[in-house]
This record gives sequence, C-alpha cells and structure tokens, in this order.
Amino acid sequence: MKPTLWLGLIILYTTLTIASVYFIPSESIFSWLNYFLGFTFVAFMPGYCLINVLFKDGKLELIERLVLSIALSFSLVGVSGLFLGLSSIGIATNSIVVTLSGVVLILAFLAFIKKLQK
Repeated sequence: MKPTLWLGLIILYTTLTIASVYFIPSESIFSWLNYFLGFTFVAFMPGYCLINVLFKDGKLELIERLVLSIALSFSLVGVSGLFLGLSSIGIATNSIVVTLSGVVLILAFLAFIKKLQK
C-alpha cells in the first residue's frame, strides 16, 4: 500500500471516530457505530501505528502484527490514562479523545516518514 494512502486511511478513521464520539448521541440507533469505532480505535490503532514505526512491512506476519498491535494499544492507552489522571487536566471524554487522537496521529506521521524513506 502506498504511504500516502495508508496515512490518509489512518487520518480518515481517526476523523470518523472523533466525529462519532461528538455527534452521535448515546440514545441514537446509530450508537452501535460509536461503540464499534471507539473500541477499535482504542484497542487497535495506537499499537498498529507504533508497530509500523518499529518494524518493516514484511518483518512480522499478520497474526503477530495483530496481537502486538492490540497489546501495545492497551499499553499506550493505559499510560495515556495514567498521565491524564495524574495531570491537572484529568480524565474526561474530551481529554481522552484529544490525547489518543494525538498519539495515533503522531505515530502515524512517524510511520509515514519511515515508509517514505524506504
């Protein structure tokens, strides 16, 4: 996959997740979309972007990449939550969304730069 398309898909998924968090009310019939996008964003995206920063494309098999992405995502989310809880910002919906989106986008841009240097 081309690096620009890869980065575009990451940005699009992040934007869709943010939009669903802020614009789909919990009473809506589309609240399942909010849960699905939010869960996959938290459980997969940060680790997936970090895997792309750390490893080359053909280095890991699909199942290894998937398991490592999920494990690293929960680790990154936990550390982010710890820092938010200890800071004066606190843990709220806005702070969590901004922090995780920032982590995902920063890691995605680092992976994009690495993919361009191939």
